Amino acid sequence: MFTARNIHYEIAHRSRGFVHGGIGVLHALARRIGLIDAIDERLHLLKIHLPFHESDHVLNFAYNALCEGTCLQDIELRRNDEVFLDALGARRIPDPTTAGDFCRRFTPADVKTLQEVFDDVRVGVWAEQPAAFFERATIDMDGTLVPTTGQCKQGMDIAYDGTWGYHALVLSLANTGEVLSVVNRSGNRPSHEGAAEQVDRCLATCFRGGFRKVLLRGDTDFSQSEHLDRWNADGRVKFIFGYDAMPNLMKITEGLPERAWRTLERPARYTVKTEPPFAAGAGQGTGGGGPRL
Repeated sequence: MFTARNIHYEIAHRSRGFVHGGIGVLHALARRIGLIDAIDERLHLLKIHLPFHESDHVLNFAYNALCEGTCLQDIELRRNDEVFLDALGARRIPDPTTAGDFCRRFTPADVKTLQEVFDDVRVGVWAEQPAAFFERATIDMDGTLVPTTGQCKQGMDIAYDGTWGYHALVLSLANTGEVLSVVNRSGNRPSHEGAAEQVDRCLATCFRGGFRKVLLRGDTDFSQSEHLDRWNADGRVKFIFGYDAMPNLMKITEGLPERAWRTLERPARYTVKTEPPFAAGAGQGTGGGGPRL
């Protein structure tokens, strides 16, 4: 039954598969917005560039994560993937050992410099947005536990729930989902530690970028009374923070007149679009004819 005879295949020289095909687009974007040049211009950790520059190392970390890498060792997969290298026009990339050496060259000042580079480039990207984009920036803040299986990593500790690792502080722009600030901390540190300093830095970036107002959001851990007054004094800044039900606050609340408050009505999480299969009592008794759908 299988009668075909004249079967042949032609394999093109450039036909090679690559699961992370969008990496070239992301690299083109990094070059277009000036991120690569900005890193090389302002971050100085290498005395001689043979052959790698600072931007090569920084992008190497980012691209490894974008290709589902979870540790430095996964860079070895990238550097042995010819299609990955060809997609980025690279003859070779730093191996995990070289990448680790680059990490150890960082001081707190260098980390701050790199973050400032990101912020400056970020502001340039925002400048291409329409006027409505700058009506209000909403900044969310929270701590997130990052577990690790490492045994000799500096700063690790046990968190409140038994997680062995770090407790990173993350501030993000809700408008776009982009991360404005990440601060790595020991696993046993409270959520709010160092948050006020990072909030001030993010506020400065947002106002420099053209936002007219900023709304800060966080849970009860971020209601730091020593900072609320000065944020409130700036007419451009509003905040919504949870607050613990302290006895003195509960007493004040109970003494408020009824017209000073109203019940918070939470909207339903979703709208029920279906109906009950039959009305109560339908199909019961004589002549019901069974349930009606």
